[in-house]
Amino acid sequence: MKFSAILVSLAATLPSAVYAHGFLGQVAIDGKWYAGNVPNNYKGPSPIRLVNDIGPVKGSNNKDLICGLSAQNAEMVVPANPGSTVTFQWSGGGGQKWPHNTGPLMTYMASCGSTSCDKFDPTGAQWFKIDQAGRKNGQWVQLDIMQGAAYDVVLPKNLSPGGYLIRHEIIALHLGVTLGGAEFYPSCTQVLIGGNGNGSPSPTVSFPGAYSDNDPGIYDQNIYDPSADYVFPGGPISNLAASSDAIAPGQSASAAFPTGTAAPAPAPSQGGGNNNNNNGGGNGSPAPTPAPTQNPTGNAQNQDGGSGSCKLKKRSVVAAEVRPRHYSRIMRSLLQHSGSF
Repeated sequence: MKFSAILVSLAATLPSAVYAHGFLGQVAIDGKWYAGNVPNNYKGPSPIRLVNDIGPVKGSNNKDLICGLSAQNAEMVVPANPGSTVTFQWSGGGGQKWPHNTGPLMTYMASCGSTSCDKFDPTGAQWFKIDQAGRKNGQWVQLDIMQGAAYDVVLPKNLSPGGYLIRHEIIALHLGVTLGGAEFYPSCTQVLIGGNGNGSPSPTVSFPGAYSDNDPGIYDQNIYDPSADYVFPGGPISNLAASSDAIAPGQSASAAFPTGTAAPAPAPSQGGGNNNNNNGGGNGSPAPTPAPTQNPTGNAQNQDGGSGSCKLKKRSVVAAEVRPRHYSRIMRSLLQHSGSF
């Protein structure tokens, strides 16, 4: 059998998880839901910037680390307030759930300044971190996302009014034991903050620039050790989030983590726009998706930055991701002998 045929045969036997990726499917502001577009498949206006593929951003110096792969400005800029709860629902490719369970969730914000966020170019923007979540009770919070749960973040209570991008990101680290193996899934949602806050965020970072491929929380030999400390990349929680939500340094500033699964979002409503139409920051109407079921038991935090009340099932965090990693090693070994695939 020719070597190319061996590769094809092996690829056919690999589990779908090897190829599985995902994207931010919908977002809610204080319970009001807005549907996103499937990557590279525009259906209608949304506040979530459209990316062109469900695959990850690779490399800490990649310009797509800002808002995702070839992210385009969205048409809607939706209202929010200091202290609003923003809920993120992630999806996998082909209508599946989010496929990964290993690595942190982090959320940043950046001011759009005097430019309307539907026209704002975030190149060089200054981002401040408002939330981070790692492990909870020894298991990655990302496991809950994999099981279909949404994730809540409370906006800082002293945010100055104006337009902002909310950069909510999952870093999938199932291949993070290899330098350059981390998979970045950033997203950007356009909001207009009301109120009369006057906070000045510190510290701030830029993307790219905030991460390095060899940061401890990106290239990490202890990813699968539930007892190991995790060092979040991208600097500390900003003074606004830490002070307004009384969060100790290094812990999460998020709200309750729902245990329920959000209902699938319908396609965004049509607003007469097209993929690159930036005329009409508020046109279109949000998807009428019900909010995720809330867990009434309250919040919990631990030293790794995980937060919320979601009870993890008694299953190994490693199991779902280690198997694809072994297949990846087989593929790399084959590629080293073949030169190309």
